Amino acid sequence: MAFRDEWARARAVAWKDLTTERRSKAGFNSVAALAVTILVLFGFALGPDTEAARAAAPGALWLSALFAGVLAFNRSYQVELDGGALEPLLLYPGARRSLFAGKLMANFVFVALLMAIVIVVSLVLFHVAVPAAWPMLLLVVLFGTIGLVTLGTFYAAMASRSRAREVLLPLLLFPMLVPVLLAAMQATKAILDGDIMHEAGAWISLLVAFDLIFLIATFFTFDYVIEA
Repeated sequence: MAFRDEWARARAVAWKDLTTERRSKAGFNSVAALAVTILVLFGFALGPDTEAARAAAPGALWLSALFAGVLAFNRSYQVELDGGALEPLLLYPGARRSLFAGKLMANFVFVALLMAIVIVVSLVLFHVAVPAAWPMLLLVVLFGTIGLVTLGTFYAAMASRSRAREVLLPLLLFPMLVPVLLAAMQATKAILDGDIMHEAGAWISLLVAFDLIFLIATFFTFDYVIEA
């Protein structure tokens, strides 16, 4: 199959998922509510100490995105499985990586919107001022979201046919996301602290390297995973 055909199929899958979500809105509302709830719980746990809240803001931001994102990833293949449409999609002529690419794009848009809400709530809840290097912070959010979505979409496919996928997905996903979350949290913390030691760039480079590795590995192994 030519690249143009694969790209068209990927866009069709992404558009279908986004249109379904736009019409129902139930999935995004529940995921966003969970993310905000997690942030509020972090705020209560840290108490009125403003300095402690600011120090914990990067960790709270990324952990809330992780826990809420798991709900989104669990839903990635749910519509096809419930409607019996997954097998016809897999039997469609052409590389199956276009299906993965479509799911990846849809989940990226979903999680990116979630991150926008999480960031705004975090700034208000943890009394964090917008840093002067906010474009660099946006890069961290972009690359961190790519890493999160790539592994989340991949392992959701791996766990999709299991009856215990709600339990299996976090067990598979969380250990693999440790390097991405660590790099994203450290880069975010460095930028919010003013990047005095000029370490944010190194963490962002590490984050980009992880993203590239995971993207290449997942695209090459998706065919084997979805067959399992």
